Amino acid sequence: MKKLLFTALCFGLLGSAANADEQERPDHFEGESAETLEQAVTHFTETNRRLAELLAQDELSNADLGTIHELTYTLENALARIDEELDTMAVDLEEVHLGSETLEHERVRTHGAAYLEAAQTLAE
Repeated sequence: MKKLLFTALCFGLLGSAANADEQERPDHFEGESAETLEQAVTHFTETNRRLAELLAQDELSNADLGTIHELTYTLENALARIDEELDTMAVDLEEVHLGSETLEHERVRTHGAAYLEAAQTLAE
C-alpha cells in the first residue's frame, strides 16, 4: 500500500511540475500558415534564408534567438504542408505507375498531371 501511495504521489508531483512548466512558458507564436504547396515552398525558402542570415552572425543576441524561435513555427507549418503534399504526390505517382502497367490512359493522364503540377512547384 505504501508503494502504491508513493507512486501516486510521485506521478502527482511530476504532473504538477509539468503543468507549472507549461504555465511559465511564453505564449507561442503561430507562424505563417501554409494553405497550399506553393505557399509552403515560398515560406520554406524565405524563412530558411532569414534563418541562415541570423545563424551567419558571429554572435546571437536574445532578440535574435526570439526571432529564430518565431521562424521555426513558420518552418514547421511549411514542412507540415509539404509533407502532406508529398504524400499526395506519392499516391498520384503510384496511380501513374499502376495505370501504365494496366494501359489505363486516362488514369495516367489525370494522375500524371496532378503529380507534375506539384513536382513543378517543388522544383521552382
